[in-house]
Amino acid sequence: MTSRQRAHIAMFSIAAHGHVNPSLEVIRELVARGHRVSYAIPASFAEKVAATGAEPVIYTSTLPMDDDPDAWGTELVDNLEPFLTDGTQALPRLAEAFENDRPDLVISDITSYPAPVLAHRWGVPYIQLSPNMVAWEGYDEEVAAAQNAQLAESGRGRAYLARFQEWLDENGMDLPMDRFVVHPDRAIVLIPKALQLFADRVDESVYTFVGACQGERADQGEWERPAGAERVLLVSLGSANTKQPDFYRACVEAFGGLPGWHVVLQIGKFVDPSELGELPGNIEVHSWVPQLAILRKADAFITHAGAGGSQEGLATGTPMVAVPLLADQFSNADTLVSLGVARRLSMEEATAEALREAVTGLVADPEVARRGEEIKRDMAEEGGTRQAADIIEAALPTSDS
Repeated sequence: MTSRQRAHIAMFSIAAHGHVNPSLEVIRELVARGHRVSYAIPASFAEKVAATGAEPVIYTSTLPMDDDPDAWGTELVDNLEPFLTDGTQALPRLAEAFENDRPDLVISDITSYPAPVLAHRWGVPYIQLSPNMVAWEGYDEEVAAAQNAQLAESGRGRAYLARFQEWLDENGMDLPMDRFVVHPDRAIVLIPKALQLFADRVDESVYTFVGACQGERADQGEWERPAGAERVLLVSLGSANTKQPDFYRACVEAFGGLPGWHVVLQIGKFVDPSELGELPGNIEVHSWVPQLAILRKADAFITHAGAGGSQEGLATGTPMVAVPLLADQFSNADTLVSLGVARRLSMEEATAEALREAVTGLVADPEVARRGEEIKRDMAEEGGTRQAADIIEAALPTSDS
């Protein structure tokens, strides 16, 4: 008789809310099913990881994270190179940390380059957890080719491509760089299918969409809608690229004193509330807020259209104004607009007048409300946390008993 045993599972990620948060409920579920989970993570997220029941395995990262958003630079190679640099320095340290405690299976966020290398070295199954969109049939020609061509135009870009392939070859991965980065053998996609670009062209034998794995997030606290507030607006640009005082001032100008509206403005830790000037009584300002708790009671959401915020807006049926800043946020914003639940503004277009017009127009449109409720219902029927855990368990090695 063949059976799956309670296993040791290793999870790897980086110190970024948008990459850690989507995995937490999956980890909590695996622990609840009796598995031992070791979670490799920098120290700043150790407490959050430990709250799931997993054991944090601390490693030092060289990535510029929330404390230094300007360190990412502006060029494509500026955004890519740090992940390779971090992965190469972390690999030997992570290998040593697990040397006498090797897992039965490895899972990781898309940004953790050491994870699939270690799984290959240990001869154990590997599953990628993607917190954002994944590659579709034609992605290499439509997206990757242009990016590689751009990298090849500079000496630094060519050196990056060569160094990446050299690192893979040294570690016996026997596959091209493009396949390593965006074409895993097996992946669980932690976003709703509605948020995936060209979803009909995604290979679902490789990628399984399980939708939002949000949990109750009770540890983040609750939020009460003020008495008398006819409409509630949440404004948040996430946790990293929040150094946007001009944008926040535009929001204050747009909605300050607007009859019937109450505004929750999250400004991050790089902007002081005093920079926003005198605040009207209908606007509350915080460096951080329990976003999902507010969205469950909100009428509109101004967001940077990160994968996490986008799917939280969809899961709660909240109309969105998308103001994307970088990376996948632009395509997320386009997808939200195509779904009929959002409008998109560039940061340059996000004047007080444009923001007010976009938000009030959205909440007054019955078709936006109808589409939002329809998508919300569809998402509630996706497999979520339990399906993700089922897939991971199914990939565990079996033993005869």
